[in-house]
Amino acid sequence: MTQIQSVEASTGSPPLPPATTPEGTAAAPAEARSLLATAWLRIRRSRIALASLCVVVAIVLFAILAPILSALSGNDPLTSNTSPEVLDDFQTPGLPLPGYMYPSAEHWLGVEPGLGRDLFARLAFGGQVSLTIALLSTAVSVVLGTVLGAAAGYFGGKTDAVISRIMDLFLAFPHLLLVLSLTPILQSRLRDTPLGEGSFLPMASLVIILGFFGWAYLARIVRGQVLSLREREFVEAARSFGASHLSVLFRQIIPNVMGVVLVYATMLIPTNISAEAALSFLGVGVKDPTPSWGQMLNAAQSGNWYLSDPWFLAVPGVMLIVTVLAFNLLGDAVRDALDPKASRH
Repeated sequence: MTQIQSVEASTGSPPLPPATTPEGTAAAPAEARSLLATAWLRIRRSRIALASLCVVVAIVLFAILAPILSALSGNDPLTSNTSPEVLDDFQTPGLPLPGYMYPSAEHWLGVEPGLGRDLFARLAFGGQVSLTIALLSTAVSVVLGTVLGAAAGYFGGKTDAVISRIMDLFLAFPHLLLVLSLTPILQSRLRDTPLGEGSFLPMASLVIILGFFGWAYLARIVRGQVLSLREREFVEAARSFGASHLSVLFRQIIPNVMGVVLVYATMLIPTNISAEAALSFLGVGVKDPTPSWGQMLNAAQSGNWYLSDPWFLAVPGVMLIVTVLAFNLLGDAVRDALDPKASRH
């Protein structure tokens, strides 16, 4: 302390004053933020990101609260009503009458042609099915892709060669054609298992198929990240303290690639929502009477009801478009927010 005071006295330079704001007040010291806190700050500053997040939350709540909303509307997704007071018996048999085709106090979105089931209830419960399939299949892909990609990048050698060739094999197959051909086979195999009971069969088969064939691209991305991380100082320090390979992999490596994994997951969810809708529309996914947005589109097309009742096609179609668009915009926002090279505003 005496030496510092003597230096100040000899130079005649007073200590630097604390930093101040333009208003003349002392500036608060900079606070360190985590990656997720920084990402959330960037998302809050983007109107598009906030709007897409609000839409995603609203859609998820709509699906979760489907039983409550259905009860409030006074209808359920499975009860048919083919009485002449609801469906036309003469000019276009099965077509809802004008008072039931469009939203009303009794049926908030009208009824579907043919069976007269409530469209609002089927849309809400269909959202449960579609989002559940998309989220679970995304979780399967993320777990497989993260673990296998990290193992390939960290261990290298023969492990890397084997896993990389498997990645190339999965990426080489036409995804939609493979899923279309394997889904009926898997459903027949699962029919005599606990997963084959009732409506669980198509849901379980789609989760397994979409999840199992969606991990390779993420694994390749994670592998590239891990190749640069495995030589970093914190990994070498963990090894020097005697940490096992599994401990280094799951406690040091994988947590440092979770930003990339999170971005990929947010982009994969809308892809799986569209895939479920496409498979159900083509007749190999969710089947009637279990509601899903893809199954509702299939019902509108299979009976050519969209020609005389376009509202029946528009309801699940618009819901599907809004959901996929909101998830895609949110995924773009998360990607930009978690990008360390993104400009700070």
